[in-house]
Amino acid sequence: MKHYHYIFAGAGLSSLMTVYEMMISEKFANKTILLIDIDAKKTNDRTWCFWEKEKGQFDAIVSKKWDNAIFANQKFSRDLDFNPYQYKMIRGFDFYNLVFDLIKKQNNITFVNEKIIRFNDNENQVVVISENQNYTCDTLFNSIYNPEIVKSQTKYPLLSQHFIGWFVKTKEAVFNPEQATFMDFSIEQKGNTRFMYVLPTSTTEALLEPTLFSHDLLKKEEYEAEILLYLKKLSVSDFEITEKEQGNIPMTCYPFWKHNTKNTINIGSAGGWTKASTGFTFKHTTKKAKKLVAFLQKDTDFRKFQKKDKFWFYDLLFLDVLDKNNELGSTVFSALFKNGNPNLVLKFLDHETSYWEDLQVMLKCPKLPFIKALIGRIFRF
Repeated sequence: MKHYHYIFAGAGLSSLMTVYEMMISEKFANKTILLIDIDAKKTNDRTWCFWEKEKGQFDAIVSKKWDNAIFANQKFSRDLDFNPYQYKMIRGFDFYNLVFDLIKKQNNITFVNEKIIRFNDNENQVVVISENQNYTCDTLFNSIYNPEIVKSQTKYPLLSQHFIGWFVKTKEAVFNPEQATFMDFSIEQKGNTRFMYVLPTSTTEALLEPTLFSHDLLKKEEYEAEILLYLKKLSVSDFEITEKEQGNIPMTCYPFWKHNTKNTINIGSAGGWTKASTGFTFKHTTKKAKKLVAFLQKDTDFRKFQKKDKFWFYDLLFLDVLDKNNELGSTVFSALFKNGNPNLVLKFLDHETSYWEDLQVMLKCPKLPFIKALIGRIFRF
């Protein structure tokens, strides 16, 4: 069995972002690194969006930026001025190419396209068993999400952010490429939290995604029927689908870090790196990867890496609300964006607000559902 200093089980966003930070730090050139994934990362399988101020680390691969967006429900619509933020979109394939082009220049990093069967951790090393061969390492980064870990308990709710997206090209100019649709709750809710997400890249091209925060997935035809209804509302009848994407992101505050050991750390969805209350992934993963790489340079015991903070608790209360009353998502987000400061909400979702700013955001929310959730949560701890 070949031995490595570090093995990454899975080569999704969290693994690639961590390896990228390791490479640009130039502190790990003498460490052997192996990435293992069943997917060769040769397709554009997803789209990431995030907001940030001014120039960012990944601006070279940002495919589109928006300075403002629309928030809407069945009763109102509001233009959101994101200044000083910009809302940015990165295509998965562009990010994969960026990281793998850099990996090719390193002599110490290897990628293998294999399926991982399991791994065994002991006090001395970790053995990773793939369908073709076995590997050993000092340190394992596991990004393979196991939903049964969360489903087997009831203390922390589990919802999903799930969607199917169509990249469409219309015959007529119907989109405003300078304004995204952040959340449009005017679509029929059907007892869930449902909204349409629209990212226009030109007057005739856009990504449309009906998105749900709920317990159960829909049939493929239901997502696509919602897109057709939305296009009809925009008076679009003549269009072609240029690409499709789909996703299912776990939304939970389950403390995955409790499964970390001295030699193994769970990252990505497997480590709770996704923003539990919204499903936003890219920015939170970037921050976590930077912290992890800094941690690696001073400590080797992953049981010390992650701790709960106030934002973890805020997310937990929101998930408790949606777990009991899944239809309240529109009410909560509408309250935040109708009269609130959208920039403060974005800052809050980025975990960068003070307690005073937290209070300003939370006072916009409907009080009774969160009071009930807080009381219920006290008895579940």
